[in-house]
Amino acid sequence: MSKRIYLVEDEKSLNILLEKYLQREGYEVVTFSNGKSALERIKDMPDLWILDIMLPDIDGYEIIKAVKQNNRNTPVIFMSARNEELDRVVGLELGSDDYLSKPFLPRELVIRTNKLLERIYSKGNEDEEAEEHIIDINGYKISKNQRTIFLDSNEVQLTNKEFELLSYFIENKNNLLSREQILISVWGDDYFGSDRVVDDTIRRLRKKLSRLNIETVYGYGYKMVVK
Repeated sequence: MSKRIYLVEDEKSLNILLEKYLQREGYEVVTFSNGKSALERIKDMPDLWILDIMLPDIDGYEIIKAVKQNNRNTPVIFMSARNEELDRVVGLELGSDDYLSKPFLPRELVIRTNKLLERIYSKGNEDEEAEEHIIDINGYKISKNQRTIFLDSNEVQLTNKEFELLSYFIENKNNLLSREQILISVWGDDYFGSDRVVDDTIRRLRKKLSRLNIETVYGYGYKMVVK
């Protein structure tokens, strides 16, 4: 069954162009030209949202907040022609899984969409078939199958990318990882942005999971120490 994508882009020509490229790839695409009409369809639960930040009425930040409130695991790709650094950081804070700075080639969006959906949904299928296993690290009960983390009876909310990064650290606990290794393994070898995305995401992990010991090895990378 083809994946369903909701595309929010107010520039008509770009909206049509991206829709055609995604449809050629086999996706079912629903397009919106403003934020209000997109917000009315939040409950539909598409497989992916692709959002422009600058919209004529409601900006993409408000939409991603609504998407994540409805289902925090729904992946989101942000697009923006504004301040790239600011939008990238804010988008990550709100839970976006990828970011594209305008202008970009439509094919780049298709490639990133393919990689993101393959990573999230093929992993989900494997999880469904796998036996449930709870990992206990410093009091955190972590389920890779359910993609949940609990401390005592309180759930810790992570974005998709934060959870994928945490999973990578768990798989490589007590091993020194370079920033490049982390970037390729978690974001994919087709990621074109700054490697500072690794630092930003680790900073949020440390804030949300303060009991974890993620050490910085200056000039190289990071290591999660588990005794």
